[in-house]
This record gives sequence, C-alpha cells and structure tokens, in this order.
Amino acid sequence: MEKKYVVAIMDCNSYDFEKVKNKINEGVSILGGWEKFIRKNSTVLLKPNMIGPKKPEEAATTHPVILQAVIRILRELECTVWIGDSSGGALGGNSPTKQSFEVTGFLDVAGAEEAKLKNFDTEGAVKIVPESGLADEMYIAKPLFEAEYIINLPKLKTHVAALYTGAVKNMFGCIPGLKKAEYHKIGAKPDDFANIIVDINKAVNINLNIMDAIVAMDGDGPTGGSPYEMHKILISDDSMAMDIVATNIINLDVNDVPILKAGIKRKLGCENVSQIEIKGDYNSIPKVENFRIPRTKMRLSGSKAAGLIIPLVLDFIKTKPVINANKCKQCNMCVNSCPVRAIDKESKKIDYNKCIECMCCHELCLYHAVELRKNNKLAGIICDE
Repeated sequence: MEKKYVVAIMDCNSYDFEKVKNKINEGVSILGGWEKFIRKNSTVLLKPNMIGPKKPEEAATTHPVILQAVIRILRELECTVWIGDSSGGALGGNSPTKQSFEVTGFLDVAGAEEAKLKNFDTEGAVKIVPESGLADEMYIAKPLFEAEYIINLPKLKTHVAALYTGAVKNMFGCIPGLKKAEYHKIGAKPDDFANIIVDINKAVNINLNIMDAIVAMDGDGPTGGSPYEMHKILISDDSMAMDIVATNIINLDVNDVPILKAGIKRKLGCENVSQIEIKGDYNSIPKVENFRIPRTKMRLSGSKAAGLIIPLVLDFIKTKPVINANKCKQCNMCVNSCPVRAIDKESKKIDYNKCIECMCCHELCLYHAVELRKNNKLAGIICDE
C-alpha cells in the first residue's frame, strides 16, 4: 500500500500573534498533536529562514511572529528552545549571522520567550560524508546533532538560482559561515547544487516543518522579489511533501525545480502529489493567481520541451547579474560572497568568464544593487513586463 503523507494548509490572513499560534496548534493537532512529534521537557532546535539581515516586512525571512508562536507553544510543553541558523554572504570577511539575528527580530523574540540563540558559525561543526560524492566531506553545524528535536521554519519564496525555496532548500543554512561559498563552487551546476542540498537533508533529521506563507515572496527572490499576500501556513512532517504542495500552490511544475527533482530521485521523502493528503482548511491544493516566477526559469527548467528549445534561445533570453553603481553602497557583500571571486572590488565589474551563475551576489546584496539583466537588449524588450 502506497504511503500517504499529510500536509495541513491553514488560512491565516495576518501576523497577529494569537491567530498565528491558534492556527499552528490547530494544524499540528490535525497531524496527530504535538506529542506525536515533540516530547515534553526536551530540547528543540528551531531552524528559521534567516538568509541575511532583512527586516520582517521585506518577506525574505521567516516572520518573527511565526517563530514566537512556536516557541510559546514549546515553552508550554516545558521544552528548552534553541533558535539556530547561519546567514549567507560575507561582510568584512565574516558571515553576517549576528547582525541577522538582530535585524530579523529573532534576537528580540529569543529574549522575550527565554529561547537561546545558536549562531551556527561559532557553535562548531560535525563532519559527514555526503551521499552524492560531490565532496569528500561536508561540515554541518553541531547544534543540529545536539538537539533532541528539530523544527524547520521555512519561508515560501522564489529563488533566481533554484527557482523555488522552501523546506528542503532552507537546510542550506545548516552549513556554517563561509563554507556555503565552497559548496556553491562545488555545485556550480544546478543539478549538482541540488544534490548538495539533498545531502544536507539526508544527514539531518527534521521532525516537523511549519512554513510561513502568510506573506510569501514572488518575482526575483529570495531577497530581490516582492512580498506576496498568500495568507497560508503549511504544516507537515515531510519536507518534500510540503514543497510539492507549495510548488503546486504557485502553479510551478515540481520537475522544473532542480532541488525537488533531486529529492525525488534520491527518495528523500514524498515523490508525487498523488501520495499527499491535504487537511486543515482545505481538502485539495488551492491555487494562487498572478504569482511571478523568476525570469531564470528557462535556464533551470528540466522539461523535455524546454530541453528542445533551450539550445536555440538560451543566449537570447539569458539573464546575468549586473551591479548598478547608482544603488551600490560599497559594502562589498557581493565581492566577499562570490565563491569564485568574479567581482572586482574597486570597479564592481563582474568577470563573466569566471561567473558560475550561482546568483549569490543578487541574493545577498543588502541594497538591491545587483540586478538581473537580459544579455540581449531585444530580449529585454520582448520578455520584460
């Protein structure tokens, strides 16, 4: 008999604390109750999306109210709660994780709710041997192996390099500090990077996923897109099931998302939407309208149709990162975060012969100064809105 995975989709139209807390409790109850996933008096690590020092209203990180609601529930279960992550990029040669805890509001939540912050850059790491063989060894933050339980708190967003980011992709933050740039370099091809993400998920045991899709991000995410009012919270104990549902909500073919394709191939969890039972405020997957997918979709698509036309049109429609000198604040986040050192520190010009199109510069720029532009000006006229 085919295994069924359950995803609870809850309606929630604001970040009102009591409303969020009640909806999360209701959704977890539908899945079997907190006692099914978390034992009382245990140590629980929460892994939010904390991509960088972004304010909650930018919709680039998990909203602090989601975090606070889960902590409050766990404290009622007399649990010890840790909040852990490592932000992307580098400022002055160092990861901006400490700054991110402050700007995202997580530091204030931790103080108010008596939770402990775990900066994955400074907590030590555990060496694993990745199943993919893309690297001989990989280092994952130690708190993920010290906590008794892990709850993943992803944000539903688009991603110019990965097309979509949710539960599975959120685990990249388990790699400490500047090691992430090394794995971006190893995973220069989308399929290779996808397998690195799957390696991390295979090594870490996630007990529950609670996705912040109250305000998602569309367009050129994961930081340069726009807030999208989706008014949903997704809950599941299977990361793949959650992401398959989320991609269906935004009308995205799961086979176009390299990370999810790799997860299916390597049997990370749920493999098909037919294996999923929808519960909560819906009995089938709702669809949203006017949700914008990144312009990089054609480059990443794995469909047969796309495979036939890509050789003919890729150069015509291809986008590349360009640094807008008028917006640039000379913080050098892009320079220090580039895994192949393709950006000149003084001129901020990108050497496209070195560039591996990981889009880290676009993703991590604090001032939206790295823009995606079409190689062909005519393509820009035809394709852009």
